[in-house]
This record gives sequence, structure tokens and C-alpha cells, in this order.
Amino acid sequence: MTILNPPEADKNPQILKSLRVLVIGTGGREHTLVWKIARSPRVERIYCPGGNAGIATLADTTPVDEGENFSGLVDFARSEGIGLTVVGPEAPLARGIVDTFQEAGLRIFGPDKKAARIESSKSFCKEIILSASVPTSSAQVFFSIADAMKYLDSQTFPLVIKADGLAAAKGVVITRNRTDAEKIINAFMNDEILGKAGSRLLIEEYLEGEEASLLAFTDGETVLLMDSAQDHKPVYDGDTGPNTGGMGAYSPAPVITPEIRTQCLNEIFIPTITELKKRGIIYKGVLYAGLMITQTGPKVLEFNCRFGDPETQALLPRLKNDLVDVMDAVIDGRLADVELQWRPESAVCIVMASQGYPDKYEKGKVITGLEQIPTTQDAIVFHAGTKCDGAEILTNGGRVLGVTALAETLPNAIDKAYRLVSQIDFENKYYRTDIGQKALKRMKP
Repeated sequence: MTILNPPEADKNPQILKSLRVLVIGTGGREHTLVWKIARSPRVERIYCPGGNAGIATLADTTPVDEGENFSGLVDFARSEGIGLTVVGPEAPLARGIVDTFQEAGLRIFGPDKKAARIESSKSFCKEIILSASVPTSSAQVFFSIADAMKYLDSQTFPLVIKADGLAAAKGVVITRNRTDAEKIINAFMNDEILGKAGSRLLIEEYLEGEEASLLAFTDGETVLLMDSAQDHKPVYDGDTGPNTGGMGAYSPAPVITPEIRTQCLNEIFIPTITELKKRGIIYKGVLYAGLMITQTGPKVLEFNCRFGDPETQALLPRLKNDLVDVMDAVIDGRLADVELQWRPESAVCIVMASQGYPDKYEKGKVITGLEQIPTTQDAIVFHAGTKCDGAEILTNGGRVLGVTALAETLPNAIDKAYRLVSQIDFENKYYRTDIGQKALKRMKP
């Protein structure tokens, strides 16, 4: 397996490449993190157990037995001299991987188990939001089907029904009438289609507006907002069909104006971090706010405790800073000394998925055309659900690739991204054809 040296490493030979980094996760977000971390002149070697076909060009993807309570990963980090561990997905954060690594004296980037509850429990998230007086939708928490059904009697539709726990993007459903609402309540709480995640649920007010994502680095004191982005969660064009993990993203998002950005910092992020601190929770890592930009201002739909996917594929290629330096500042509580810098270009990421996603889909389809797209600063194919089979690269998931392009204007970035997509082929490929169109409408005079 070939491990590529960081591109910037040879530009300054006085910088010693000595840091070994462990990245947890195997998807498109993790490929993006590995790609960005590999550009740090401080990094000697990256490990990403399991990985995917794209990650394997940048990191050692040899599988590692996680072990009970992450003991296998701790042993691996010690034996390989890992100086920094970066956690991509929410599940290990919710299970306390940060706590385990910290107890072992290992440096790790991400919130601890208590802080990660802001994503792993939607009822806890809503409690924090309301206690901090952060603008959001009204909501009620339910532990029984009978109480949830009775609550519907006093409500008008549409309503949003959310499973309380982690549900891999399948736990939030907009219901347009009572029949649909009853069906979802029964599916979550009686049929247990999401397992324990749906044993408790929230019924929320439906908010009108345009969705956007705003992420921030925080060390529990300082909050540094990243640039804005917009995800496209529904599977079909025109935001129709079931929700997915995300079918594409672009950055920056013009719906988040400078004024709204400032409002989000002062009325959403800082009060949330302050409220958590009051409860003895020092939040360190990335705090992701899923927002609805309404006529009365931004309101929080949800918080996530990690980088977004696919927002990360549009954000990190625009970040000028050494990501490792930023993560170190978060861990050490020095974020006040950091100033984030962003490339002025627009970035667009188109997700290429397997037909049938987010439900049933086939794996093992040969991907062709990747060799025609040499990776540059402005054109990157991030792998998500892929694997190597000899010299071939095969599909191995619902979301297969995230094709990212940067250009001076958003229309040019969109055109460039779709041109790249047209060069890649695999059986039963599917992608949305309208990524970024909301932004173009806002840009018209």
C-alpha cells in the first residue's frame, strides 16, 4: 500500500514530519479529513482502519479490532505512537471514545460523551437549546404511543417527528397529516424500526424557510465559526423523497448573510456553549448547527457533535489553515489564538450514490473514469462507499463518491463539478442534478 507524503511537507524541509495521526471512520467525511490532514507539514503518517479505496491512497487502512470499550484502538494508538486521533462519525463519540482515550493519556479531537449527547439525544439537545434561549421550534417529548397520539389532537400539520437517539439520518420525518404521523409514531415506538433510538420521540413545530449548515470549532470557551454551507438531504431533485445522509453540498451559502452569521454566533453558538459549561460540560471539537433560515431569523433544527457529511467535502478544501494546528488549539484550549482563513472560491460537492439509496441498493459495481480525474486543489473525488478489488475500485455503500470542484464563482463550480461527475461511471449510479440551484436563485438580480 502506498502512503503519500503530505503535499506541503517538502516545501519547508526545516519542519520535522513526526506526527502520526489516527482517523476514525471510513466514509466521505473521513476521506476529506485524511486528505486535509495529509497536507499538514507536521504529519508523517496517517492510519484510518478499514478506510475505503480513496483513503487507502493516503493512509494505512489495515483493519484494527476496536476491542471492548475501544481498548483495541487504545492499544493500537500506543503501539504505533499516535500523537493525535480524530473522530469522524457521531456513534463512537456518543459511546465515549474521547473519554476512553483521554483516560489513557492520548490526545484526541472531539467532544466527550456528555457533550456528544447534544446529538445522541434530541431531547437533551432541545433542553439545552431552550435553557439557553436559543431560537428554535416548539416541541414535546414523548415516552409512550398513547401520549404522542393524544398530543396530535391539539396540533396542526405539518409536524416533524424525531426519534430521540442516533438513527443514521432516518430518524427525522416531516408528516403532512395525522395518518402519516400515526404511521411514523407506530413505526418508531411500536415496530422499533430504528431500535432503541425510537423508544422516545419528539414532536416538533414545522418551520418554514431555507435550511443551511453552520459549523464551528470550539474549545469550550472560544467559538470560531467556519464558513457557511448548504446540504441537500432529500434524495430526489427539488428536495423530494426520503431524507438521506446528504446528496450534495456547496459553500459558501448565500442564504447565510454576514448579518445572519453574526446573529448565529451571538444568539446560537455562544449561548449553547455557555449553557453546557454551566452544566459542567466543556465542549471541545466541532459543533454543527442545522439551521432553518426563517422570515424572523435563523432557528436551530438540530445540533450535531462532529463535521457534517457532505458539508465537510465542500468546506475543508476551502480552509487555508493547517487543520492539525486548529485541532491542537481546540484540545489545548488555545483557540482564541487562531484565525480561520478561507479561500474565496466557491466549492460544490455532488454525491454519486447507488440507485435505491437510502433504501435497498446493490454493491460491488465497478467504478470507471476515476483515472481521468487527477486530484488537484480544485478538483477532488472523495470516496465514501468504495473498496479495492485488485486493480479495480468497486461500489461498497449507498453514497459512493463525493465529487468536489472549486471555482471563482458558484455557477462555474457547479458546472465544473457536474462535468467531473459525467466522467465517472458505475452501474446503477444516481445523483441529484440540482445541487446549488437554491443559491443561484438568490444570486439573480
